[in-house]
Amino acid sequence: MSNKMKSWFESLVWTIVVVLIIRALFIQAYEIPTGSMEDTLLPGDFLLVAKFTYGIQIPYTHVKILDFHRPDRKDVVVFNYPLEPKKDFVKRCIGLPGDTIEIKNKVVYINGKPLDEPYVVHKDPRVFPPLMDLDNPLAREEYQRAWEERRFMGQNRVRDNFGPVVVPQGNIFVMGDNRDYSLDSRFWGPLPMKFLKGSPLIIYFSWDKEQPLYAFWKKIRWGRLFKILLWI
Repeated sequence: MSNKMKSWFESLVWTIVVVLIIRALFIQAYEIPTGSMEDTLLPGDFLLVAKFTYGIQIPYTHVKILDFHRPDRKDVVVFNYPLEPKKDFVKRCIGLPGDTIEIKNKVVYINGKPLDEPYVVHKDPRVFPPLMDLDNPLAREEYQRAWEERRFMGQNRVRDNFGPVVVPQGNIFVMGDNRDYSLDSRFWGPLPMKFLKGSPLIIYFSWDKEQPLYAFWKKIRWGRLFKILLWI
């Protein structure tokens, strides 16, 4: 191998190593696959995610090397879906450890106070009744246990009337902004903070999957390109 070829090969190897390190520890690309975060994030949005926001993990594990801080309420977070950790989800943090979460007729209450949520959309006018009567303290204990054990999967009646439940330590409560069409903590329970991957930084590309490929200029959502997501 000539010196020139050897130098080129070494440069290529180092470039690949640096890119892999950046992807593993700092920045990752992510595509929004569903409408659960509409109208904040749309299907076909491509994001850059800051993986260091809440700490730095050993790649491909949930072991943190550095732990910076936990999410705040209303932060949009990217995380491994607890039931299928190889899948990445994006939702909004609603409740922190120790918070009491309750939903009454689609209105979220945190520690007894209604949460101001200008980002939320409701696209289904129906309001499902509560799953069960929680006036009995024993019923509340069973409800909390069922929620933590992820037994509400497929139970539509927790969509609009939910809780109250207390978010366990080391966990957060997340929901989609498209509140009527989001698979989130109401159904699959609390999110362990060790599953957090980071926070979205910017939409670097966006296209409308409903538009045909030949309508290229219409397919690209030009107004969403390079939209900063730090304060959504």
